[in-house]
Amino acid sequence: MSEQQDTDLHRRRFLGQAAAAAGLTIAPGVMLYQVSARPADQAVTSQVRWGMLIDTSKCETGCNDCVSACKTENGWGTTETKSSPRQQAQWIRKVKLTDKQTGHVQSLPLMCQHCETPPCVDVCPTGASMKREDGIVLVDKHICIGCRYCMMACPYKARSFIHEELHDQKPYMPRGIGTVESCTLCVHRVDKDGTPACVEACNAEGHKAMYFGDLNDPNSEISRRLKQYGGEQIRADLGLNTGVRYQGL
Repeated sequence: MSEQQDTDLHRRRFLGQAAAAAGLTIAPGVMLYQVSARPADQAVTSQVRWGMLIDTSKCETGCNDCVSACKTENGWGTTETKSSPRQQAQWIRKVKLTDKQTGHVQSLPLMCQHCETPPCVDVCPTGASMKREDGIVLVDKHICIGCRYCMMACPYKARSFIHEELHDQKPYMPRGIGTVESCTLCVHRVDKDGTPACVEACNAEGHKAMYFGDLNDPNSEISRRLKQYGGEQIRADLGLNTGVRYQGL
């Protein structure tokens, strides 16, 4: 077993043991809940690399189905608080691109790009920012100290810092004041052989602009589409080998 696999396995066991008592306070404002995911004794492997493909030609301006689905699934977004009327996180957002020469406008969803060599992981002083063997980049809320170095390092502005106390969290997606968070590719779904909520919502509405699957499997739909139509990385010049690719840019 590799060092990274051993680390992933240790973190899974730690999460499972610590979450046994739902509602356990681990830090001011941070509540730990039972996480529904792959069994704690089953480590992820590098045989799989999860990725997402977004066809911008099918992504309509003004459509926010993917954003709404992510908010509903993971419990982020606008939250009423006592000290501040509204507090907005952004795990996924719609971005409008305009060609200044032609005036052509494109709309695309932007989230954590789940880089193979994530800058957020490189700068994290505690190891809270981590990349699993299967390519999913996460934040371990147990050891995140809220320094926000990862937010500054991310070239995609894909991470949010939680300033206010949160309520009515999802039991499978713990969040908390003083920590950083971002898209998890709905890891709680993936670990149960499911699909991220944004992809599911996009397909349910018939847009079919988003695809999810194993980039290491040449027979997966996402790999076949990438081979046939190609796919681009945002800021490919950074050499991060992102897990999220775009067509039609």
